[in-house]
Amino acid sequence: MSIPNPISIPTPHIAHLTEEDYEHVYEPAEDSFILLDALEIDAQLIRDDQPTVCVEVGSGSGIASTFLTQLIGHGSSLVLSTDINRYACEVTQRTAKANQITLNPIQCNLLGPLSARLKGKIDILLFNPPYVPTDLEELNDTQQLRDIGGAWAGGDNGMIITDIVLNQLPDLLSPTGKMYLVTIIQNKPLDIAQRMQSKGLLCKEIIRRRAGRELLSVLRISRK
Repeated sequence: MSIPNPISIPTPHIAHLTEEDYEHVYEPAEDSFILLDALEIDAQLIRDDQPTVCVEVGSGSGIASTFLTQLIGHGSSLVLSTDINRYACEVTQRTAKANQITLNPIQCNLLGPLSARLKGKIDILLFNPPYVPTDLEELNDTQQLRDIGGAWAGGDNGMIITDIVLNQLPDLLSPTGKMYLVTIIQNKPLDIAQRMQSKGLLCKEIIRRRAGRELLSVLRISRK
């Protein structure tokens, strides 16, 4: 697909992360980098909207939250990140420090206690969810462990965790709010687009890329 010339933003430094870290936290891979590329494509649009509240659900290594902070300018927006994994929150903080920015990682399940406070206020929402189709037992086990398995096990069609956030989305986004969602073909992105349209939201594929056996894409979901 045709992609406009993006604003160039450096990839965050992650050399401080170790093999031991990656035993507990998802190591940035193609799905991580396609999200960064989508943000880079939309960089001017994001900057023009001057977002004040940005949230990443499931920050993992913190690479996406760090990249978004670099994109919009450090100090110009509140950037929150959440993760069910305590270790991931610590690593996110270290990634922010290594890149000389400030992040606010919060350990909770998805948006947890923040949902009510953020209602109608989120300008940018990032989510690289656990999208791999698995059985329900595996999904429940990995979520309960609150460790690295929760970064990829997504249940039926890989959508059980994602659907929780999508169902809240109309209440969360600000009038100019946008969500950037990583999907694979098994998640049925066209079905996601139709469902979001039925909720009064616009859904557009920003970028698509094959990575091994996975066909990845990033969807932008926004107010009409």
